[in-house]
Amino acid sequence: MALIRPVVARGILRTMKMSSGSRMPLIAGHKLLYECNLRCKMCPFWRREDEKLLDIDEEVKMMESLKRAGVSFLGFEGGEPLLRNDIGEILNESFRRFHTSMVTNGWLLKQKIRSISDDLNYLFVSLDGIGDVHDRLRGVQGSFRKAVEGIETARDYVHMAISSTITKENMDQATDLVNLSVKLGVSINFQIAYDYSTADPMSPERNKLRDTIALLRDYKIRGYPVLNSKEYFDALLNSWYGTEKWICKPWLTVNIDPSGRIVQPCYVLNEYEGTEKVWEVDLRKMWNSYNWEPYESCNKCALACYLEPSLFSWKNPSMVKERIIDSMVSYITGGLS
Repeated sequence: MALIRPVVARGILRTMKMSSGSRMPLIAGHKLLYECNLRCKMCPFWRREDEKLLDIDEEVKMMESLKRAGVSFLGFEGGEPLLRNDIGEILNESFRRFHTSMVTNGWLLKQKIRSISDDLNYLFVSLDGIGDVHDRLRGVQGSFRKAVEGIETARDYVHMAISSTITKENMDQATDLVNLSVKLGVSINFQIAYDYSTADPMSPERNKLRDTIALLRDYKIRGYPVLNSKEYFDALLNSWYGTEKWICKPWLTVNIDPSGRIVQPCYVLNEYEGTEKVWEVDLRKMWNSYNWEPYESCNKCALACYLEPSLFSWKNPSMVKERIIDSMVSYITGGLS
């Protein structure tokens, strides 16, 4: 299965070019539910009560609205998406319209991958440490074993990668996680924990984090299977430890909460609180009338779904290849599952 089908690739090129003169979302993330079978320290979402979830007809209405707005990538997250009994039907509808991915904690993956793999372009399994470190961060014993078993099964059915959140408790295992990805024969994408007000404070200590970022940048350059771009690590080092800020372009990503509401201005600043139903508004008009300027210099988070597209430049041929053709799929892993 190709990572990016030709029709989606054309949509990417069209949207990226047009976004220079107007605001159009290229990437969409959708939390299918907040409910989760794990209790991750750094995640605020499992602590929330779900409202009425979208049924399949409403999911389709959401997808059609996103498609009209120019979205080419749709990523599903949670909570834990595999807790939805209708996950197969939802993925099938998405796959007909978008490049489709999902992030899961892997606990149910071994049982369900065969029934969903045909409708996934890419799959991410969350792993935040080796053995007990992962189990401690995820709040349930056996989580590491379940995630690895899920990866070992799923890698035969779908393109996939590990998604890892760097926290103060697992920073020293970044190398071990890269080596694990090599051993398992999959790629790995890193996020850095953001301290939500309703989650345990887990952001890494500043000076130690710098060493970890530099180490992962070196691994990327040396050809290890790290999905993050070199420019991603450069931007963090230059902004957080220097004076060169990146210009954030949050309009390239739209997030939809479990009830179908649009999250603005971004995933983290309002802690994923939705506003209007996506199918009840003209998303393009909404995007182009919203004042995005105050958020361009934010630089507070390191979520790939915002940082990677913001760094993109048509003037850099290597970026066109790596980030449009090879690893655009990593941009939609801003969530925690």
